[in-house]
Amino acid sequence: MNSTTRRARRMAGAAAVAVALTAGLAACGGDSLEDDGKGSDKAGDGKKGSLVVGSARFTEQKVLAELYVGVLEEAGYDAQVKTVQNREIYKPELKKGSIDIAPEYAATLAEFLNLEKNGPKAKTVASSDLDATVSALEKLAKPQGLKVLPAGDAVDQNAFAVSKEYAEKHKLKTLSDLGKSGEKVRIAAGDECETRPFCAPGLKKKYGIDVAGIDPKGVGTTQSKQAVKNGTDQLVLTTTTDATLKNYDLVILQDDKKLQNADNILPVVNAKEAGGKEIADALAKLTKTLTTEDLIELNRKVDEERQKEADVAKEYLESKHLIGS
Repeated sequence: MNSTTRRARRMAGAAAVAVALTAGLAACGGDSLEDDGKGSDKAGDGKKGSLVVGSARFTEQKVLAELYVGVLEEAGYDAQVKTVQNREIYKPELKKGSIDIAPEYAATLAEFLNLEKNGPKAKTVASSDLDATVSALEKLAKPQGLKVLPAGDAVDQNAFAVSKEYAEKHKLKTLSDLGKSGEKVRIAAGDECETRPFCAPGLKKKYGIDVAGIDPKGVGTTQSKQAVKNGTDQLVLTTTTDATLKNYDLVILQDDKKLQNADNILPVVNAKEAGGKEIADALAKLTKTLTTEDLIELNRKVDEERQKEADVAKEYLESKHLIGS
């Protein structure tokens, strides 16, 4: 997936600090990466075994990890979350089995593993085709001892939003509508939007949108959304699970020609430690239930209402009858 997304930027981090962080980062519960968190007896406490769910340090990943823990515990496992800075850190831990499971994004992980294996000049393997993207991901993950479980409908990918007033004035529902309108738009985004194929160049090529310039206020930031709300800019680059768009009276324009890659959410597990059918079945119940709209609301409860990730996850799982109340 395009690195201009807020999520991808946060997960990518700086390579220079990744090495230093590996030795010192602690999980939410206080477990460092030197401690695998599993204990000496995986079948202790009368449960099926202990499992560690990895999470990057931002709201959505933390919520997803808590949802995974909830359905795994309901299935009889002793599960806990281990939060680290980014994918560069948790992916090696997932590979060696000190982290057993991680919520992931199909296209983003496919390109991450593709870059690792084939270098910066590698041909892109992710696309807007979910099946093809997952197939490519599976081929890259398997040699590393990782198993990719089925993806669901919930997706977190780049999205472009306009103000409700602007959408109504120009009768816009899709990005195609915006292109046909002939309106010049200034995009509030990261400065890299000018060259990224999934941002300004893609909007011009695929939709014929007249991009007048980039306002480098960041991806999905308060400043970017405010600029579109007040009319300084007309389009903001954010993500499909942005929980605060309503606060700014913004609406997402549908990516009707599928410019963005298929970043559907799926579990990735260490094949040796967590590759069994029971674990897959437990996670599948959640994957089949969770929608993008659900995830937006879960993110909102954490970011706006300041609820704890574990609490909103538990409430959601109970409401969907995925765990007992």
